[in-house]
Amino acid sequence: MAAYTAVSCDAGDDVPELSDSDEEQWQSMEEGSEHITVPCLLCDSRTFTSVSETVQHCKTDHGVDIPGLVHKHRLDDYGYIKMINYIRTTKCSAESLELASNGPLPWDSDQYMKPALPDDPLLLIDVEELTEASDVSLSPAAGDQEPLLLQRARQAEDRAQRAEEALARAMDDLHKLKLLAQGLVLNADTSRGPSRSGAIAELREEEDEAYFSSYGHYSIHEEMLKDKVRTESYRDFMYHNMDVFKDKVVLDVGCGTGILSMFAAKAGARKVIAVDQSEIIYQAMDIVRSNKLEDTITLIKGRIEEIDLPVEKVDIIISEWMGYFLLFESMLDSVLYARDKYLADDGLVYPDRCNISLAAVGDTQKHSDRIAFWDDVYGFEMRCMKKAVIPEAVVEVLKPETVISEPAVIKTVDCGTVRVSELEFTVDFSLKITACTFCTAIVGYFDIFFDKSCGNKVMFSTAPDCTKTHWKQTVFLLENPIPVKTGEELPGQIAVHKNRKDPRALLITLSVAGQKQTYSLQ
Repeated sequence: MAAYTAVSCDAGDDVPELSDSDEEQWQSMEEGSEHITVPCLLCDSRTFTSVSETVQHCKTDHGVDIPGLVHKHRLDDYGYIKMINYIRTTKCSAESLELASNGPLPWDSDQYMKPALPDDPLLLIDVEELTEASDVSLSPAAGDQEPLLLQRARQAEDRAQRAEEALARAMDDLHKLKLLAQGLVLNADTSRGPSRSGAIAELREEEDEAYFSSYGHYSIHEEMLKDKVRTESYRDFMYHNMDVFKDKVVLDVGCGTGILSMFAAKAGARKVIAVDQSEIIYQAMDIVRSNKLEDTITLIKGRIEEIDLPVEKVDIIISEWMGYFLLFESMLDSVLYARDKYLADDGLVYPDRCNISLAAVGDTQKHSDRIAFWDDVYGFEMRCMKKAVIPEAVVEVLKPETVISEPAVIKTVDCGTVRVSELEFTVDFSLKITACTFCTAIVGYFDIFFDKSCGNKVMFSTAPDCTKTHWKQTVFLLENPIPVKTGEELPGQIAVHKNRKDPRALLITLSVAGQKQTYSLQ
């Protein structure tokens, strides 16, 4: 073990007392520090005892208005420092300074960040104080206050504008850092196995605030309610299988406006417990009361992982948890948490089964518009932009005629038995090509089934050849189109993982015909 040597704190052993002469010398140094010497910017022979005297001399004798130049060129602290060092270094004329345009300034180079004069007092002042001091010295008499107030207002506006420009530069730098960080994440090795189990359950409320806030606004619920494929499938499943719900206790995870809870109540449920963390639940409470279902439906605000239900067990869990590519947003994790904690041994989870499928896409026009476009942009080569465009999965409605293969199911999820860790996976696939063309992308979509214990089974699909839903399809663009022929098999591999930095986002790695690319869905 390393040994640590204690440092003695006994001042009497090592620190000598200050003699009277030492104290006098220290006092003399302090007093001397109050007297400064400021050399003129443009002549070596003159020195002054204050910054204000120097500035006034430069303006009176040399015609160089330092505060005026700061104001004219909207210089921040760095720009001011560079200008002072430039003037001291080059001994330029007043005329050349006045002729400096608002474009590239002669002192823009970083070489002028190095002080031309050691401990230059002109570099130790605040730029705003300099301009304000100058304006005050030139301000009108005390009796004429209105111009002075207007002048100060203009100064405040100038300071605000300089602050906004500085903020814009900072935001630009932050955006560059974000792109860099995204590149590092997307290029990370995602084959090292799944992230920690229960990542969503372990998120703190403040970490998950953005997700739930996005569901607080009415517009997203309006979009989902108007999705007839989605909403009518849930309605038909419950209304056509009332024997499943009769006298049952039902838990609705992520209830939103409460539409599924009201379907369950109308289907004969004895009690429905609706849970949601977003602010929309307050509207749901009003909706339930308006429909006189408050005796059946109990609404609770909170994350299912953090609240306690008023019952020990429930008979049925319903939830509309699906995201883009089925697993985006990882809401299924919360449903599985509720299942493991609250579902009775013979209980049911709906939907009970889901599939994720892939198919090949041949759309050379879209590939040209989005990828090949960067090869020649008004005569300029911008291929580097592809590195930003390609890794982003595209959520859009795909034209059915652009699908050039039979679909391949890559994942089946049994909601009654699946574990959270199984929602991250790597699997091989093969797509049987149905056209002689170029494969320009891979499309992913999902199918939902209400099967178990149902006399009237219901399902819906988000495939390109089915009625459009708000989930659309998820498209993974290939950097280089792959030539394919009818009847041949296009093999590949897909790895789906949660983003370790944001477990509600997905990182999807596709390997097809020698091309490997990681896509972000966020």
